[in-house]
Amino acid sequence: MTTDQVWLGIGLLGQAFFSGRFLVQWIASERAKKSVVPSAFWYFSIGGGLTLLAYAIYRVDPVFIIGQGAGLFVYSRNLYFIFRRPERVAP
Repeated sequence: MTTDQVWLGIGLLGQAFFSGRFLVQWIASERAKKSVVPSAFWYFSIGGGLTLLAYAIYRVDPVFIIGQGAGLFVYSRNLYFIFRRPERVAP
């Protein structure tokens, strides 16, 4: 197996994670009977985004690098908001 083939596998794995986030969101919405975005969606986004960013760096693709880098900021920021949410206190 060549280095290029290994990196192609890494890129495909990243794309699978990235696409899988929509399956996670769809299942969560079906269960809730309304549109929801679970925190797992953002974890899948980060996992796929990091893997695709590594692949883009290997391919030396500046468009892909910028796109994935910007996306990672958004995904991380959403998780930050989820985890810094203050606990609800009963009145």
